[in-house]
Amino acid sequence: MSIGTRMEVPEGKVVVLSFRYLDLESDNLCRYDFVDIYNGHANGQRIGRFCGTVKPGALVSNSNKMLVQMTSDANTAGSGFIAKFSAAEPHERGDQYCGGRLEKPSGSFQTPNWPERDYPAGVTCSWHIVAPKNQVIELKFEKFDVERDNYCRYDYVAVFNGGEINDAKRIGKYCGDSPPAPILSERNELLIQFLSDLSLTADGFIGHYKFRPKKLPTTTVPPTTTTVPATSIAKPTVALCQQKCKRSGTLESNYCSSNFVITGTVITTITRAGSLHATIAIINVYKEGNLAIQQAGKSMSAKILVVCKQCPLIRRGLNYIIMGQVEEDGRGKVFPNSFVMSFKAKNSKILNALKNKTC
Repeated sequence: MSIGTRMEVPEGKVVVLSFRYLDLESDNLCRYDFVDIYNGHANGQRIGRFCGTVKPGALVSNSNKMLVQMTSDANTAGSGFIAKFSAAEPHERGDQYCGGRLEKPSGSFQTPNWPERDYPAGVTCSWHIVAPKNQVIELKFEKFDVERDNYCRYDYVAVFNGGEINDAKRIGKYCGDSPPAPILSERNELLIQFLSDLSLTADGFIGHYKFRPKKLPTTTVPPTTTTVPATSIAKPTVALCQQKCKRSGTLESNYCSSNFVITGTVITTITRAGSLHATIAIINVYKEGNLAIQQAGKSMSAKILVVCKQCPLIRRGLNYIIMGQVEEDGRGKVFPNSFVMSFKAKNSKILNALKNKTC
């Protein structure tokens, strides 16, 4: 079932939507019951998708129109939501408004109140950067200070390829006081989302972008950066993927040599540029390392990149023990010789023993 509500304020104003109450079926990917917010009334950019009970901050449209659409399946349901909308001046830099469409060849974006004081609580901002079709976008953060959390659950900046919030196209999710490494878009659009919850705040950030020709030399991204663009990590070398797909060593020996060890269920898989991007619903974490783990309620998930899409072969809906390395953006990386095997309940005893043993 899907129900939509259109909101409109006077020309020259923007719509500000605030949730008073939110109670929809909780899922870490919001696949079942959710509410979508769009700019405009038809074919607009999606500002966000929300479920569970954690209310987002104020959402601001980039025009005088906004669409709220709730979708519900036939199973578990919550109480629903209560939200109010109002009109505001566009690009107001006061307590909570920010975001917009950026189309100039270069420019900057920043959190509300920057640099005079901390960003406010309860803010949601989306900057949609659009370059000409034959160009890509380079993004750099000059200063960065967002409430720290191991999984960036509370306040964060998320960057997406394309023009809407879509987990499959997310380049990274960032928080803390270390600026993300320079980011390069796959095509001519990037979406930057900033969200702060209703508790702690921090200094905020200022970022800069510029358009570049589509074909760039590989040296434009320094090798010491903390986040490698998806375009460079998603293309496996032919030689690597021609190797025999066979893990070496034992469960015990691989445990110590791996950056992360988890058990989980494969819930989404997307093939891109010869690699497989998968989301894993976590059953248990035995060795976390720097793996970025997202949490919504009691549900935890992680994203992994299988460098050669069929090596090792993982299938959606099945349970696995997965060991591998971690990209500097927190995503797990699995090579042809990484230790991956079907997970059975009897494996838990061995994994628990390894967890308590020092490598």
